[in-house]
Amino acid sequence: MNSTPNNLIPRPAVPRLGRSPLRWAAGALLALMWTLPLPAHASMFQGEALDKMADVLTWVVLIVAPVVGIAVFWLVHILPEKIAEKRQHPQAKAIQCLCLLSLVFGGLLWPLAWLWAYSKPVLYQMAYGTDKVAHGHDAPEPKPAHQAEAAELKQLRQRIAELESKLSGKTAAGGKA
Repeated sequence: MNSTPNNLIPRPAVPRLGRSPLRWAAGALLALMWTLPLPAHASMFQGEALDKMADVLTWVVLIVAPVVGIAVFWLVHILPEKIAEKRQHPQAKAIQCLCLLSLVFGGLLWPLAWLWAYSKPVLYQMAYGTDKVAHGHDAPEPKPAHQAEAAELKQLRQRIAELESKLSGKTAAGGKA
């Protein structure tokens, strides 16, 4: 066994756990300063101005904020529909329907409508040969210019023939009288 006594073994230096009196006094003074009451100034308004400001703030919070919140919520939810129409997406009406459903379900379907509006309709292109459809035009496509002019010319000639027959009928009736 070891013949050296325990008190002769060198030990590492251990920092002192206690505080110096100066540090303790500074901490106590700081804690005391935090607990002292200070004059409070809750608002820069006083008296009647404070009451008027509270009334205005109440109306803003109760009326204006919900209206603005609902309007922003609605505008954000119709964005996919507007994007689909701008990009001439062939399924814009279905995206519009999904946007309306998203409003009903609190916005849960909105990311799907957003993704759908930005998607490229590959299967639609395979089926119809195009991936864009002009929106907002329910009228039939206009005829080419030369066909439209020919049809108009035919109508005008027919009208002239009708007017000439009426005119010749009047002169024949007028000549007999």
